[in-house]
Amino acid sequence: MRITIGSDHAGFDLKRVLIDHLRQAGHQLIDAGTNSTAPVDYPDFAETVALSLLRGESERGILICGSGVGAAVAANKIPGIRAGLCHDSYSAHQGVEHDDVNVLVIGARVIGVELAKDLCTIFLQARFTGEERHRRRLAKTLSIEQRYACDAAARKQEP
Repeated sequence: MRITIGSDHAGFDLKRVLIDHLRQAGHQLIDAGTNSTAPVDYPDFAETVALSLLRGESERGILICGSGVGAAVAANKIPGIRAGLCHDSYSAHQGVEHDDVNVLVIGARVIGVELAKDLCTIFLQARFTGEERHRRRLAKTLSIEQRYACDAAARKQEP
């Protein structure tokens, strides 16, 4: 699978470990940065990962910051992105199976390396079930996204 992975400075070391782990598992990786532990802003990398997915350069994304919270918030601002903050195996697969999550977000200061590897593997193996109840709920979520994106665009055009 083609995956875009990005992190801020707090997630840099874990990102390097995960890149090696995922490459060994046969995945193709796009590293969206950062490239060191020098302080940077997580929204920049959340946007880069999200846009890679939207352009079709990758099938899934992985984001890592200190807690995972900020990166998840930033990524979910982008229409078409469904980023799930996961620190347990159930959420990592259920988010994909039920909610069609396309970006896994993890906190490097919250979980250990081995759990992070497991979560990535579980997330990448999971598939959206396509069950009617999940399609219905996803459609409602996408409708909310579309309504508010349209409202925001209209507000920008008001004098």
